[in-house]
Amino acid sequence: MRKATLAAVALAAVIALPGAPAQAQTNEITIGITISTTGPAAALGIPERNALDFVPKEIGGVPLKLIVLDDAGDPTAATTNTRRFVTESKADIIMGSCITPTTIAVSTVANEAGIPHLGLAPFPINEARAKWSVDLPQSIPIMGKVLYEHMKAHNIKTVGYIGYSDSYGDLWVNDFKAQAVPMGLTMIDEERFARPDTSVAGQVLKLVAANPDAILVGASGTAAALPQTALRERGYKGLIYQTHGAATMDFIRIAGASAEGVIMSAGPIMSPETQADSALTKKPGLTLNAAYEAKYGANSRSQFAGHSYDAFEVLKRIIPTALKTAKPGTPEFREAIRQAFISEKEIVASQGVYNWTEKDRYGLDDRSRILLTVKDGKYIPAM
Repeated sequence: MRKATLAAVALAAVIALPGAPAQAQTNEITIGITISTTGPAAALGIPERNALDFVPKEIGGVPLKLIVLDDAGDPTAATTNTRRFVTESKADIIMGSCITPTTIAVSTVANEAGIPHLGLAPFPINEARAKWSVDLPQSIPIMGKVLYEHMKAHNIKTVGYIGYSDSYGDLWVNDFKAQAVPMGLTMIDEERFARPDTSVAGQVLKLVAANPDAILVGASGTAAALPQTALRERGYKGLIYQTHGAATMDFIRIAGASAEGVIMSAGPIMSPETQADSALTKKPGLTLNAAYEAKYGANSRSQFAGHSYDAFEVLKRIIPTALKTAKPGTPEFREAIRQAFISEKEIVASQGVYNWTEKDRYGLDDRSRILLTVKDGKYIPAM
């Protein structure tokens, strides 16, 4: 069944409609999920798909019907998948995708159609995408601030940047200007690379020549290890900071010895064992990691698995509230889901505690972040 749905992304594009068609109530809740299980973002999408093994089969006594499609990290494919969820699957809820450009595409269609959407990657939520979308991952400002504070505490004044040449890379550059510059930090060199690139030698040579006190890498998944390794191979001795997009065990595996000493912002899912017992994120984090590593191997935990898992932790709170006023398969149910996003408070999950509002579509606070470093090939809390 899953192979069939993943293969379906190759079908011809579905004609865009201005909104969701009229629906009759059903006896199940249909959830359309588009993620990148192939292509350059597969290291993010595969853990998100794998985590679906551990989510509930029903909520509030109503069965869940999951339809999972691969978008290969392509915004056009993500758009096509989302339109299929709208026109063919009559989805009650849409999730995805796992990188910023595709998540923007999914949100755009979901908001046009009036279907609740849970983003699984950090993405900018403007007025056109604010009504029906909420985001699961930590916002860039939350994760950026803890990195800049660490820089200040370690007397760093100049920073070089290397990141994706897309909207994710833009988010980090803009956040640095908004938060780090007022703190007294200066970006003295900015380099970019494309997600499929296999070499960043030219960019790294420029960064090393600029000789900043530290370097910030705005990348995700296994690709984040590319500049990390190249910088160490070229003899860069300063601190290297990685964003939460790199928070996977694969980063250590691929970067090898070059990962030692990295400073990384991450979600609590990467180290729930080190959290205080009072941390609300500790129990769901331990639960997911135990199940995930039992099936997929020791040290296979991933921040991205936490995003899709947490979507269903959220729905455990949201769906029963919506079911009090409407039935699945109807516009009224979709509206009830939308309203429940902002009416339910302190929604506990592995990556944070959500409190969305009409204006705050990210809904997380400092409880959603930890600071890690790598020592002897393992993540430990950073000082």
